[in-house]
Amino acid sequence: MDRLPWTKFHWSVVVGLGVSWILDGLEIQIVSNAGFKADLGLSNQEVASLGSVYLIGQVVGALVFGRMSDRLGRRKLFILTLAIYLIGSGIAGLAQDWWFLAVFRFVAGLGIGGEYAAINSAIDELIPSKYRGHVDIAINGTYWGGAALGAAANIYLLDTAYFAENVGWRIGFFLGPVLGIAIIFLRRHIPESPRWLMTHGKEQEADETVARIEAEVERESGRKLEPVPDSKALTVTPMDRVGFLTIARVLLKQYPTRTLVGATMMITQAFLYNAIFFTYALVLTSFFGLKTSETSVYFFPFAIGNLLGPIILGRFFDTWGRRQMIFLTYLVSGLVLATSAFLFRADAISATVQVVFWCVSFFFASAGASSAYLTVSEIFPLELRSQAISYFFALAQVFGALAPTIYGAFIGEGASREPLFWGYLLGSAVMIIGGVVALVFGVDAARKGLEDITQPLSVLTARDGKGPGSGSGSGSSSGAGSSTGSRRNT
Repeated sequence: MDRLPWTKFHWSVVVGLGVSWILDGLEIQIVSNAGFKADLGLSNQEVASLGSVYLIGQVVGALVFGRMSDRLGRRKLFILTLAIYLIGSGIAGLAQDWWFLAVFRFVAGLGIGGEYAAINSAIDELIPSKYRGHVDIAINGTYWGGAALGAAANIYLLDTAYFAENVGWRIGFFLGPVLGIAIIFLRRHIPESPRWLMTHGKEQEADETVARIEAEVERESGRKLEPVPDSKALTVTPMDRVGFLTIARVLLKQYPTRTLVGATMMITQAFLYNAIFFTYALVLTSFFGLKTSETSVYFFPFAIGNLLGPIILGRFFDTWGRRQMIFLTYLVSGLVLATSAFLFRADAISATVQVVFWCVSFFFASAGASSAYLTVSEIFPLELRSQAISYFFALAQVFGALAPTIYGAFIGEGASREPLFWGYLLGSAVMIIGGVVALVFGVDAARKGLEDITQPLSVLTARDGKGPGSGSGSGSSSGAGSSTGSRRNT
């Protein structure tokens, strides 16, 4: 899979699987404008609590479906989780009260949370190593494209000159499902990860899948593929289920520094993002005198900066290197935020200049945040890849959820800029620490096959004599001594 040139097959993977982040961004922006507040007679507290309900759904979905993805397969889960999202979001648009809306916001969150775990795994296992970094980073960054679309749609849908108050917001809830229905048909043609098939005793199906992909790639590229070198051979023992004790041993004993890197990157980016994103409107109204209705205009450049960062900088994660680019993006985003903090305290900048600083800071932070998901999906064994993503995602959300409350307290009633100044310096320091940890303890994964970064768990346990495959040499074989078809699976 890693030696394949880029073809239409890979574009189908990107489009079919990458839409998840667009849907998430669209969802959050549609709901954040609270067009349903007056129609359903909700209080500010009830509206705000819907965000927490959706977040809890994401965490539960990631944990539940992440484990199912490792056990049942990527393909089954990325179809199931999208279907759950479609149902949850679509039915939420029919809500008549808070409880109905909350239940189906939770269901929609379940689906999106499951997508984060299953989709990142599938993308990394299907995309060639040469492109894996910037493709994964760009896809994760498209969240902000979805957010911008949601903000633009709200301007039209929530205008009572076009739609009645009880109609516009409901149409907004249907936008994601309409897009998702089109994508679910495309996903039906995306194959199961051959890597997952091979580690679950489905060697023949893995071989057939790779043969079909290779035939399609050769037809589209017009060139014959070179055989995989025997030096890439691995003997893999199928593992149907990985116990929690084994997972704990891998994360805490076998790869403690990788766990530190993954946790630090995920927590720091989530903290900074939630701190700024969920309070930027309060800052603009409390300290710069803007009306609440005017703040939405300032959201678009903020979202565009977040979208362009991963797209423009992503390629350098594959050429210059993972650790170097993670450090650079985290460092620059922190320094720019710190610079703006001093100017903010001195009341030396306007609302427009403040937003420009945010755009520049998050141009870099967005690429770094996207690389956090890439990093976690690369540095742990295939058999627990989705679960690792889900655990770090859940951990990041817990810390990220604290940030809006902390920064809301810093803002207060806008009487003094000093508390928020120190809050911005805190966010800056958090990001810089994340970059330093990645630079010192990170893994050089650029343009390397996933098995070169981390061998499958059964290979590791067989080598160490601590688990499946120990001393047997049996199981799904890939490499010297096996068929040419099996060598393709590597």
